[in-house]
Amino acid sequence: MTADATEAGGRAGGAPAPLTLPERVEVLRSRRVVTPDGVIAAAVHVAGGRITAVTGPDEVAPGAHVTDLGDLALLPGAVDTHVHVNEPGRTHWEGFATATRAAAAGGVTTIIDMPLNSIPPTTSVDALATKRAAASGQVFVDVGFWGGIIGADANNLRDLAELHDAGVFGFKAFLAPSGVEEFPHVSLDALAAAARLTARLGALTVVHAESPTVLDTAPAAAGRSFASWLRSRPPAAETEAIASLAALSAATGARLHVLHLAAAEALDDVLAARDEGLALTVETCPHYLSFIAEEVPDGATEFKCAPPIREAANLERLWDGLAEGLLVGVVSDHSPASPDVKSVDTGDFGTAWGGIASVQLGPRAVWTGARRRGHGLAELARWVATGPADHAGLGHKGRIAVGADADLVVFDPEGSAVVDAATLAHRHPLTPYAGRTLDGVVHATYLRGQRIDGARPARGQLLTR
Repeated sequence: MTADATEAGGRAGGAPAPLTLPERVEVLRSRRVVTPDGVIAAAVHVAGGRITAVTGPDEVAPGAHVTDLGDLALLPGAVDTHVHVNEPGRTHWEGFATATRAAAAGGVTTIIDMPLNSIPPTTSVDALATKRAAASGQVFVDVGFWGGIIGADANNLRDLAELHDAGVFGFKAFLAPSGVEEFPHVSLDALAAAARLTARLGALTVVHAESPTVLDTAPAAAGRSFASWLRSRPPAAETEAIASLAALSAATGARLHVLHLAAAEALDDVLAARDEGLALTVETCPHYLSFIAEEVPDGATEFKCAPPIREAANLERLWDGLAEGLLVGVVSDHSPASPDVKSVDTGDFGTAWGGIASVQLGPRAVWTGARRRGHGLAELARWVATGPADHAGLGHKGRIAVGADADLVVFDPEGSAVVDAATLAHRHPLTPYAGRTLDGVVHATYLRGQRIDGARPARGQLLTR
């Protein structure tokens, strides 16, 4: 990340003045500080890695080191609760150093790692220890971990309480095949057994919600046609699965969360579940808010994900649902793979790995769509920072407030830049955002008051619930 920014520096009508951003924050002052109470002119004071005060812009103690950002905005660091790091086991797809360096470059200061596609998957305490050992000393942002529920009979049910005690943030399950043999999907009966346990633990269960019954009757994807992939994962797969989860939440009292919602028509079930007081929540991803099926080129397997990117009307309904508060937030589902695994040479949607690399670009992608629909920085912070943080139980993250970690992003909301894949920090710069103009420019990212520049030492911490 660059250490320098350019801003007006308070010189009305003057040329931009250079601003050198400090390595360590004491006070950052901006005319646009994004707080839980809205966007205000303020001075943010930091000591010991925490925010100690948010005052008026001129209420600064004599002798304090103040960096005046002028009109550059100060946002809370984004919290991305859906990231596939893949290390150990598939580190040639992605690893902790590359994934967290990319996150920091995009203004993300906390990620929670999914229990697959690493080998071993995070389905036991021993596997969690292996994952933590692999991450230790090489994370540039803070990292937490999900546990996993696997197998038609929830084979690792006995491991869940131990994983919970070890500090995982909850448990992930697939209702349909995951794509990797070491993380088999669960039946609804198995998920019900797991949900009864996670309800007793007070733990969150997050679910890849596509019905295998619907998928089994859909035509298989093959060849370079994106339409073939779209037909193979119809919206009914999501709506049927989500209806089953609502019934399961009602029966067990479990906190169930729908991952990466693509089919906007399922929001009706989400609203009904909320009105019934059920503990059913849902997220979506930047790619479902940015791309439409009508514009995906054939052979462009970098767009392949499951569920698939859907049509333009669906995208607009997702934006409406986000604005209406039906989703807890927007997280990346960063799931990168090497070009050969993505079938880049053939462009075959039937054989390509389904996953989109975007952890570095998520907040900017959301801002691009939000700004063009009349939303502001307060909504952006709620959708990519505060909402995901609160949902994961990270009340000290994702907000600019006294007592919170000083995870801060210096952001130019009026700036824009074309995504150059060569500048991306994740292991394989293969992304559907390449060549796309995104609004917003991240000038610096701070973790507990210290600027992240992608160089050693990596100062991120491994988090427990």
